[in-house]
Amino acid sequence: MKRIAEYRKLLEAPATATLKELNTLYKSWMKKHHPDRFLDEAEKKQAEETSQKVIEAYKFLESIHPETHEKNGEDFAKTTATMISNWQFKAQVLTLYFGDGSEYEFFGVPHKLYNKFITTDGTVRFVKRHIIGTYPHRKASSAKVTE
Repeated sequence: MKRIAEYRKLLEAPATATLKELNTLYKSWMKKHHPDRFLDEAEKKQAEETSQKVIEAYKFLESIHPETHEKNGEDFAKTTATMISNWQFKAQVLTLYFGDGSEYEFFGVPHKLYNKFITTDGTVRFVKRHIIGTYPHRKASSAKVTE
């Protein structure tokens, strides 16, 4: 959740911003901080660092946005119907690795809930009941395509 707040602050984006509004904020920041606008090497380097942070913030906020989830809902439903092959928990971020090779991050998951998750037998069912729809999430990587 800390990362979400930091990125919103960087882009000056309210929590209720639509994807279109996020895009507008992103473009206005990139116009101001694009490295090609500066001739001085020090300013150019600073602008490059700032623009990288802005790009990272925009891509992250876009990936957790409800409109993005709505658009990718069918894939998410298919993925979450597969078994959970592994997981990782660090700083209230629960990363789940699904049987189809996809990886999703869930943000703001309390340590108490994580402890319940690892002690339950029905992990997929537990995730569907207690994590999906409750915590912001994003797709960290896609399923691997095998030929």
